[in-house]
Amino acid sequence: MIKPLQFLLSAKRKNKRIITISYDIVAVMLSLYLAIGLRLNEWIFTIQTEEFASLFLTVAVTIYAFARLGMYRAVLRYMMLPALGYIFISVVLSALALALSGFFFQTFIPRSVPLIYAGLATLTLGGPRILIRTFYYHYYKRKKPNVFIYGAGATGRELAYALISGDEYHPVVILDDDLSKVGQIIFGLRVHHSDEFESLKSLYEPVKLLIAINNISKGSRLRLVEKLSNWPIAIQSVPSVEDIALGKASSTEVRDLDISDLLGRAPVDPDLNLLSKNIQGRSVFVTGAGGSIGSELCRQILTLKPSKLVLFELNEYNLYAIDKELRILKNNLKIDADIISALGSVQRQNRIEKLMLAHNTETVFHAAAYKHVPIVEDNVVEGIRNNVFGTLAAAEAAINANVKNFTLISTDKAVRPTNVMGASKRMAELVLQALADRQNGTTFTMVRFGNVLGSSGSVVPLFKEQIKKGGPVTVTHPDINRFFMLIPEAAQLVIQASSMAKNGQVFVLDMGEPVKILDLAKRMVHLMGMTEKVDGTFEEGDIEIRFTGLRPGEKLYEELLVGDNVEGTAHAKIMTACEHKLSWNDMSELLQQLDGCCHEFDFDCIKQILLDAPTGYNPKG
Repeated sequence: MIKPLQFLLSAKRKNKRIITISYDIVAVMLSLYLAIGLRLNEWIFTIQTEEFASLFLTVAVTIYAFARLGMYRAVLRYMMLPALGYIFISVVLSALALALSGFFFQTFIPRSVPLIYAGLATLTLGGPRILIRTFYYHYYKRKKPNVFIYGAGATGRELAYALISGDEYHPVVILDDDLSKVGQIIFGLRVHHSDEFESLKSLYEPVKLLIAINNISKGSRLRLVEKLSNWPIAIQSVPSVEDIALGKASSTEVRDLDISDLLGRAPVDPDLNLLSKNIQGRSVFVTGAGGSIGSELCRQILTLKPSKLVLFELNEYNLYAIDKELRILKNNLKIDADIISALGSVQRQNRIEKLMLAHNTETVFHAAAYKHVPIVEDNVVEGIRNNVFGTLAAAEAAINANVKNFTLISTDKAVRPTNVMGASKRMAELVLQALADRQNGTTFTMVRFGNVLGSSGSVVPLFKEQIKKGGPVTVTHPDINRFFMLIPEAAQLVIQASSMAKNGQVFVLDMGEPVKILDLAKRMVHLMGMTEKVDGTFEEGDIEIRFTGLRPGEKLYEELLVGDNVEGTAHAKIMTACEHKLSWNDMSELLQQLDGCCHEFDFDCIKQILLDAPTGYNPKG
């Protein structure tokens, strides 16, 4: 009994609780008076000591039951059905206390009085609470914009409850394709079939549709989003079960659709043995740890329980951000792994080598690179320094530190490149292939794949920002297409490919079918509840899609293979390619020439070396 009373006397909202408790005491006494008066048909009677003791016990039991069941912690405007149940339980206990006290104290209380009292107490204790809850509900409902919920399952019910109690949106309709759920009433909301969307939209004028379905397959979700993308309404969803379990989101949080829903591809389940082979119980080193791919690699590596994870990053804030996130993830998952954050440039071999030796590094993932095509095109020397000589420095450091496995994150732009960024990444591949032939202590692997959706500089964040500003959405060319992959999927496949590697091997990830950028832009416009107007057409729309022309060094399409010599592997999404390479002597001589050209900022010399090397560089392509 002490804990509830201590809570009642706490300083926070003390005055409100005192008022509420005082009302409940009066309500109990009034209910008891009315019950006796109705039973005896007399309204004036005396109260003896025994009756007063019985009254006191009844009031005390009622207040204690309310406190114990949390009724004085409940905010009246958020009170729902569970609170009504607690009121009923408290009243039953109160009526039992009245009946038992009448028996033990030998009071003059007829047997029917506790029953009459129970009915009256339910009205006097519960009635005002229901009225207050109803008033607040209708008052706030008028202030909140209407929304539809798609999904009448557990997630939909939880979302509806949260929205009704919250201040942001007012749910008016729940949609579902399951005929067995159609017609059900959930928190006062009727479940309708999705075919009724158009008529319901005209009636309620919702501002958005919230998808509350997490228990369906990836393929079913893709088909659902494809269907909903044709509806003229903004669409958002609740987080996935995985995000909720990892503490990344709450179950009732509303967010934009996941990028995977825009891509329209279902990732292949990873091979757990391949994932953990070079990571579990090992010291792992990730360069570019604060970037899009590097940070996702770090997240997945940490869940695979390495003994140590070294984050190497040039950007201080990015390093701080990923370090903070990983430490939260480590605590949530109770992972016993050391996290070391190190600032530095990959061009400083001595810095990397000392770190690798100090932390007994066994596995390296080299994700540090300049990847933005137009920026590197305008900053040729820095692009070469970072992408080529940074890779060389990290690789030489790994050899000297006796690292077992070194994996380079490459790109499809390294295949027959038309820009300096792609040529520099192809040169980085050639560097590792030459080092692989020079020694056998460290296994060098290159993993090549296309664009990742949602990465820094990718089209999805750009399009989203442009749509929110009212357009125009800028697409370089109506026919341009790209291979796309999700960041988590790409990171998973990189880790698995590194576990299958032979020294100097190039792996190519299966990116599926290329995606037309114009189609991606249209889908994003639709899913944000608007229609598009394409440049050069006479159609009406909310958001203009404008063609800006190809940028310097940009191709209409990308490739993943230099030649046709490609073989499959044990993994369905990973292929291996045998491509032309240089000996270390030839590579070393070429790097010396390139270093001299960079030192003199001789751009013509740099481009001529890229043309002469077996990079396939063709700036006129």
